[in-house]
Amino acid sequence: DIVSNAHVDAARYEEMYARSVSEPEAFWAEAAERLDWIKAPSQIKDVDFTLGQVKINWYADGVLNVAANCVDRHLETRGDQTAIIFEPDDPDEPAKHITYRELHRNVCKMANILETLGVRRGDRVVIYLPMIPEAAYAMLACARIGAIHSIVFAGFSPDALSARINGSDAKVVITADEAPRGGRKTPLKSNADAALLHCKDSVKCLVVKRTGGQTTWIADRDFDYNEMALEADDYSAPVEMNAEDPLFILYTSGSTGQPKGVVHSSGGYLVYAAMTHEITFDYHEGDVYWCTADVGWVTGHSYIVYGPLANGATTVMFEGVPTYPDASRFWQVCEKHKVNQFYTAPTAIRALMGQGKEFVTKCDLSSLRILGTVGEPINPEAWNWYNDVVGGGRCPIVDTWWQTETGGHLLTPLPGAHATKPGAAMKPFFGVCPVVLDPQTGEEIHSSPTEGVLALSDSWPGQMRTIWGDHDRFEKTYFSDYKGYYFSGDGCKRDADGDYWITGRVDDVINVSGHRMGTAEV
Repeated sequence: DIVSNAHVDAARYEEMYARSVSEPEAFWAEAAERLDWIKAPSQIKDVDFTLGQVKINWYADGVLNVAANCVDRHLETRGDQTAIIFEPDDPDEPAKHITYRELHRNVCKMANILETLGVRRGDRVVIYLPMIPEAAYAMLACARIGAIHSIVFAGFSPDALSARINGSDAKVVITADEAPRGGRKTPLKSNADAALLHCKDSVKCLVVKRTGGQTTWIADRDFDYNEMALEADDYSAPVEMNAEDPLFILYTSGSTGQPKGVVHSSGGYLVYAAMTHEITFDYHEGDVYWCTADVGWVTGHSYIVYGPLANGATTVMFEGVPTYPDASRFWQVCEKHKVNQFYTAPTAIRALMGQGKEFVTKCDLSSLRILGTVGEPINPEAWNWYNDVVGGGRCPIVDTWWQTETGGHLLTPLPGAHATKPGAAMKPFFGVCPVVLDPQTGEEIHSSPTEGVLALSDSWPGQMRTIWGDHDRFEKTYFSDYKGYYFSGDGCKRDADGDYWITGRVDDVINVSGHRMGTAEV
């Protein structure tokens, strides 16, 4: 029974939430204990949302290494447990089960390769890879040596790639010969070659051979990962990092203007990603968890790699698409790997719903316990299909609202605590202080039911810290419309029960700074 075994039930949610907003320092100091710190933090929260002096610091004097928290600390107790299940695009290609011990070896090798290529603490590395284990190795290797990664979704063009290489002043780009997806192959190396024509000559290119497809090669610029990994040492000491050192930059294309390099920290981000992963998905030891996103989006950062691995979970990385070879692929993968938590986007659910339910019902989905949605509000029709056909009416649906900028879930029902409503984001996660503002006056509306714009009156550890290289733009974009608040750019309703419903972007309603962010992309 989900409710009796859940990490958080209704009473515990009320008690924890009340404490998280009345005593945030004590609450988040305790939450930080889920990580291994080299030096435990004593300064928990240092935040100011005042325009002109916005600063967000969590655990500022703490010292840790993110990769050590996601890999090394699990070796003693679960070295032989599967960390990553890699499910290739082609269902005839065997899946790979990568243990924590193998993950450690591969991350260390990648870290040593990057150091051979001249990458040092604080340098930027752009990752332009398919959904293959090497993408996770690359992320964790950067974290291990203190480099800052910036992932570019493998579906993006050479122009988008060069803009991000130049924007972050990256030293190395990690790519692959080709990216298999839905039975087709995207020529990633050729795209990287085209992008690098518009970048400094000093940028190096590390190439993972995924398909063995033909590529052009430039001596002293291009390096063969597979070859270097054979020679690389399989130990690399994790570097001591400050909690506020940047872990990654993720460019989000707002609806207007240049892409913004959203900067996430090492300590606060990891605490928040790990905690939300465990509690929102009610993750228990031995579960198999699958988020269908791509690591090119924040969902893949927080809920395929960092959150699950910090929790010592088994996480699925899927290279393919929901409809290849046919519309039962998701459900076949759930059956094959006995998936317990399944997290996907409403767009995917609607596409599969249109194909009819036979694709679902022919698979054994009895292992599923929790279903999740992310990326946009889910329409009640899709929610009901997901609930009835995929979940058989027995799996709670966590409809999560959050953004690239927030690092993790801000509004979501919790499986053991909240009865759900089709299409509602429901309740704030711990420490999250949502307010509904009148778009005209900027005043908080305290009564329910009501409608307005959604803002946050206080910070949480997973919040972005700045826009890479442009703190003024950060303040202007997120803090200038409604003074003293972080403005989400979304409209919302709060119903008579006090539950939240996201109504979508409000860019066109609000004629203020003109800069708007993109919601969490999946």
